[in-house]
Amino acid sequence: MLDHKLILNMLDKSRFNRRLHGISMLMNDLFHQMGMIFKEISDCTEYLLDSFPVPMCDNIRIFHVKLIKSKEYRGYIASKKRYFYGVRVQLLTTKNGIPVEFAFLPGSASHVRALKALPLNIPPNSEVYGDLAYTDYTAEDDLEQTSQIFLKVMRKKNSKRQDEPWNQYILQHTRHYIETVFSSITGVFPKSIHAVTYEGFLLKLQAFIFAFTLQQAFIS
Repeated sequence: MLDHKLILNMLDKSRFNRRLHGISMLMNDLFHQMGMIFKEISDCTEYLLDSFPVPMCDNIRIFHVKLIKSKEYRGYIASKKRYFYGVRVQLLTTKNGIPVEFAFLPGSASHVRALKALPLNIPPNSEVYGDLAYTDYTAEDDLEQTSQIFLKVMRKKNSKRQDEPWNQYILQHTRHYIETVFSSITGVFPKSIHAVTYEGFLLKLQAFIFAFTLQQAFIS
């Protein structure tokens, strides 16, 4: 039988959610402050952009998931040619692989939508490298004209804006580097995250990113 003092000290659902929200806000603020510091002390103005999926459950258990129910969270992993149900983490890192900005989106969110979810609060004349999935001429022009940020993405063969051969070589090399950096990030994430609420799921995911950022900062 539970001790009566323990029962009295247990939080009701409303108060627990408020505290959970408070922890999330605090962690987000700390990450934001760290990101600003990394941007200021870095002598490099090159950033890497990519996203990765975090499933809430196996694809075959989609109809049994209780955290959240929406077709928007069913995404596709092109590299593995399989579907997943969960969120997509959009991440902006320094060239050394230290996360400085992130955003959580439903699994089906496109890369272009994920790009627009980031504040991209980085110094003028910065270059942001991503793969061809981030192709959006309007976004490229807006970033360059309003913020002097240059979005460098791999061009499709039928792209209206073809790069010079030397620039294509640089982007191809950078693409391989991005894959290496993000493989190291996703490699430390757990294969599954246990949570009883969607907010708790995001909080744990946020904690993993926060911990990884601290680890990379100390290594650097």
